[in-house]
Amino acid sequence: MIDYDGPMQANLTKVFGERDAARRIAAIRELYAQDAVLHEPHASAVGHAAISAAVTELLASLPPGFVFRAAGPAVGHHGAARLQWRAGPPDGPVAVTGTDVAQFEGDRIRVLHVFLDPTGA
Repeated sequence: MIDYDGPMQANLTKVFGERDAARRIAAIRELYAQDAVLHEPHASAVGHAAISAAVTELLASLPPGFVFRAAGPAVGHHGAARLQWRAGPPDGPVAVTGTDVAQFEGDRIRVLHVFLDPTGA
């Protein structure tokens, strides 16, 4: 049985929540398949380096203290999982919410789709 929650939670904190590029790429190598694909609403990235670059770009557009938090555990079956999340200042209001949907290859993320909820949803 695949542990979907562990990798999905780690992806949120160790990839999307990591501002240090060296630690982030190490986490990506641990969590993602070699030729993994990240699909964000306005762009896609293929491979570890491109995924790290996409996250670097995202984090650069956010305030320094911005954090991502899971809204609960990831759930999944048959090689697919989802994790709902929220983000914003550490002690402030939630600024954005969304859902990550992943396809797994064994215990690694093969494809990750990032969905942003409409404002006010």
